[in-house]
Amino acid sequence: MSAHPEPRPPSTVGVPGRTAAQIRSDIDVQRRDLGSSVELLRGRVAELTDWRRQVREHRSQLIVGAAVAGFALGGLMMLRRRR
Repeated sequence: MSAHPEPRPPSTVGVPGRTAAQIRSDIDVQRRDLGSSVELLRGRVAELTDWRRQVREHRSQLIVGAAVAGFALGGLMMLRRRR
């Protein structure tokens, strides 16, 4: 898929008195647009749900979060022991 879509003829969607050929042409354009949109969305979903990539990209934040959670849990356990 290219970043720049190919130029299209002006749309005749909603224009009264369209010919059958114009309607078919508009349907084909819409079908291509929908196909491109679905492919882009599929790629984006795959990218966002790749947990290994997310861990790789956010490793330092995960380490800090784990350390904070560890200290918090340790502190709570120490408080419970004192009772």
